[in-house]
Order: sequence, then structure tokens, then C-alpha cells
Amino acid sequence: MQATVRTFDPSSRAGTVLADDGVELPYDATALPAGLRGLRIGQRVQVELTTPDEPGTRVSSLHIYTLPY
Repeated sequence: MQATVRTFDPSSRAGTVLADDGVELPYDATALPAGLRGLRIGQRVQVELTTPDEPGTRVSSLHIYTLPY
């Protein structure tokens, strides 16, 4: 699923993304790739979700398009 970074807190490395369908989804530092120091508001990312289409869905994995997996 594609999304756009909506918020990012550098101290906790957590924030939210806005999915292309308009749903805001939270993520924490464990969803970010190792070594990633920050995200920019508006940056396009690919996300994987914990439990799609259920209440409490969170981002389990977040990848920046310009970085290799």
C-alpha cells in the first residue's frame, strides 16, 4: 500500500502516514528500516499493515521508495 508521511517525531521516531484512501495510520520506530534517521512530511512511502481492514490497524513496516529493501 502506498502512503504519504503526515507526521514524524525525531525523538521517538514515530508518527503517522496518510494512506491513498484517506485513512491515517500510526507507526512507531519498529516499522522503520534499520539505520533510517528521519522522514520528511509529504514523503511517499510503501507500507505494510498489521491487520488490514480492522480497528487498531497500524503500520508494521515502512519503506522509502528511493531506498533498497
